[in-house]
Amino acid sequence: MAMQTDVKAVHRETTGSVFDGRARIKGYHAISGGTAGDVIFTDGNGGATLLQFNIGTGTQPITMLVPGEGILAQSGIYVTLPATAKITTFYG
Repeated sequence: MAMQTDVKAVHRETTGSVFDGRARIKGYHAISGGTAGDVIFTDGNGGATLLQFNIGTGTQPITMLVPGEGILAQSGIYVTLPATAKITTFYG
């Protein structure tokens, strides 16, 4: 099996869809913008939680590469953000 190499990126400053089809979360770069809370990736809007992490009120960015082939979202990638958070999601 060949490794997937086509990675794309989407930047969001509000809660919403990252990608509307089957895809894998490959990584992210997030910053709180001053509001603490949870960043939650789900399998489509209202689907199962795929990844959840907390960001503080500081301005230090949080960057993570997901190991292996990434986290599979069968129904699309949807992200819920705290009020002033921003995130760039890498997916393929």
